[in-house]
Amino acid sequence: MNSSAHTDPSGAATGTVDPYLPLRASRSEWIPVRGLSQHLRWWSEGDDADPARPATPIVMLHGWMDCSASFQFIVDALSSETPVCAPDWRGFGLSDRTSSDSYWFPDYLADLDQLLERISPDAPVDLVAHSMGGNVALLYAGIRPERIRRIVNLEGLGLGATRSSQAPGRYRQWLDELRDEPPRAARGYPTLDALAQRLMQSNRRLTPERARFIAHHWSRQRDDGQFEILGDPAHKRVNPVLYRVPEVLACWRKIRASVLWVMAAEQPANRWHADDTAVQRRIRAIRSLSRVTVEDSGHMLHHDQPAAIARMIEDFFR
Repeated sequence: MNSSAHTDPSGAATGTVDPYLPLRASRSEWIPVRGLSQHLRWWSEGDDADPARPATPIVMLHGWMDCSASFQFIVDALSSETPVCAPDWRGFGLSDRTSSDSYWFPDYLADLDQLLERISPDAPVDLVAHSMGGNVALLYAGIRPERIRRIVNLEGLGLGATRSSQAPGRYRQWLDELRDEPPRAARGYPTLDALAQRLMQSNRRLTPERARFIAHHWSRQRDDGQFEILGDPAHKRVNPVLYRVPEVLACWRKIRASVLWVMAAEQPANRWHADDTAVQRRIRAIRSLSRVTVEDSGHMLHHDQPAAIARMIEDFFR
């Protein structure tokens, strides 16, 4: 595979706390996907194939308003040096932003389809996917079941159920938001330290070292000197298309891959999946499923307990 590769910075930032130093360096590659340049982050030992290593990488899919570097802590905790590839979804991280005014789940599915055709055209792959990435992974595994072998789904639970009666109001809200051009600007932070502090406020389990690493990879410096998160503000527009649970479950029923469903022990009361009965009703649609809960973790469990997640991945994929 031809790549424009470079070694990523360590995430160093000025301040009194040393940044997290990766154990496995990543390299970057940009590939054309459906008219956009998509950024891939690779953890491997160079471009030369190692016969002792699996030819097909584990593919890791990040969540909403996140980026591929977010998986660094899990990758470092893996006991083997299996190659790992993690894309930045369109409009996130170092991938291009779309020229349209909205982002749609079908686009993520199509992007993933073309990505897998490039990196593993002849063999099914193993996915590790978080939150929104988990939603995309499960849908895709039902749409193209022959392409996915196993999935570790980290809190990719889908959205709350909607009713058809909500459609007029949802479309109206979307049209109203489109009148606000450009979309609401991303919040700026004066320093990377300030952004790291904000991350720790959102997640009390995040260590200062990891917060600094994430802040470095999760942001860019604007012309005014402020740092903003690498996520297109258009992602925050309401989606006019309702989340239709029956359609989602129809896809899930077609999944042939084995699925490890990983939940965080701490579930916010304001989310639909705080009701475990509702979760059970949905996951019954998946034929081959194991379910585990990670103690002392919240929604960003790949930041909270990366070593525990790494062990689960290796045990499940083994």
